[in-house]
Amino acid sequence: MTGDDDMKVLITTDWYEPVVNGVVVSVLNLKEELLKDGHDVRILTLSQNHFSYKKDEVYYISSWDVRRIYPQARVAFLIRSRYVKELVRWKPDVIHSQCEFSSFLFAHHIAKKTGAPIVHTYHTIYEDYQYLFIKRKIGKKIVKLYSRKILNGTQAVIAPTEKVKNLLERYGVKKEIYTIPTGIDTTNFSWDMPEDKKKQMKRELGIPEDKKILIFVGRLAQEKNISELLRFYKQLQRKDIVLLLVGDGPYRAEIEDEIRELGLLDRVYMTGMVPKDQVANYYHLGDVFVCSSTTETQGLTYAEALASGLPCVCKRDDCLTGILKDGYNGYQYDDVWDFCWQITDILSNTRKLRKMSSCARNSARRLSKQRFSEEVEKVYEDNLTAEERENMQGEQTLESVRLASMYTNKRTRRFF
Repeated sequence: MTGDDDMKVLITTDWYEPVVNGVVVSVLNLKEELLKDGHDVRILTLSQNHFSYKKDEVYYISSWDVRRIYPQARVAFLIRSRYVKELVRWKPDVIHSQCEFSSFLFAHHIAKKTGAPIVHTYHTIYEDYQYLFIKRKIGKKIVKLYSRKILNGTQAVIAPTEKVKNLLERYGVKKEIYTIPTGIDTTNFSWDMPEDKKKQMKRELGIPEDKKILIFVGRLAQEKNISELLRFYKQLQRKDIVLLLVGDGPYRAEIEDEIRELGLLDRVYMTGMVPKDQVANYYHLGDVFVCSSTTETQGLTYAEALASGLPCVCKRDDCLTGILKDGYNGYQYDDVWDFCWQITDILSNTRKLRKMSSCARNSARRLSKQRFSEEVEKVYEDNLTAEERENMQGEQTLESVRLASMYTNKRTRRFF
């Protein structure tokens, strides 16, 4: 330990800045809060090239591009890197791994060398990415076996939702699984945008001032099921409502083709990638947040939307249990008729829209990054205590063996 309660925490992750996704947001928020609490935090991640280097307590390990498997994905093999050796000498108290591939190998290696416990967060439900597998059944089996192997090699597992916890238990994960929703910086979103700023942004995007906006924020990837969102939106048949897609990704060209095929060029707007510090502005531009994905482990955009005061209309999914409550801060839909009715119900009643907006912000408070960090720290402490207890028991056993050996030697010498 570095102090009475301070810990040396190593976070390992395949994904880090400049990549933008939920894992990176989670890591950055956790790192910031742990540092505020006085802990010594270092990050081990993959570089975006074939060079290893260190910058501001972040260790970047040489890696190779494998975007053919998944966009922006990289792999690394330099377990014996001098930076890995430096982290072994630093001797972390706990290792918090965030990914199951290259960076987990480094986490496992450093844990083996230092005796530090590994706490692992399971961010991604890989079996939902069926398009990556030639045969879905074989893919699911591989995911199940691999996840079980990795997670049973840790001391504890963090699941963002009960949906993920239940899945891991079905996989046969035997380690203790803690359910801790990933936190966000709610202060970045819980403010009101002036009307003149909204009008200015609408003009810049080419959206008429009198239009209401359904907004989606996220990567434009196949697993986000944006195709369904476009089809359902067309059935809404409301000329006073437009759809705004905020973000970019590997599926953008296909989405643009679908917009043309559906005849929605004058009703659907796309921003492309926006700077991270501008994302909150777009939430405040919207009236209702919409999402058709069922591949989320938690979905940080749901939390960001709620914190921004946006009622959510999302496809029914277990990850929304306890977060999205029908008629309170939004709705979960099952089919196109649900979707159309729910959007109409919210946007046709100004009083109801204001009430649901207030409820959305209230429900987001428990998803703050401060609360997230506090609960994660408790997991660290629980597993440090268990690890220290095991070490103490091991030392006591060795001492017992030594004393028994001395006694046996004395008894043996009596006979010779």
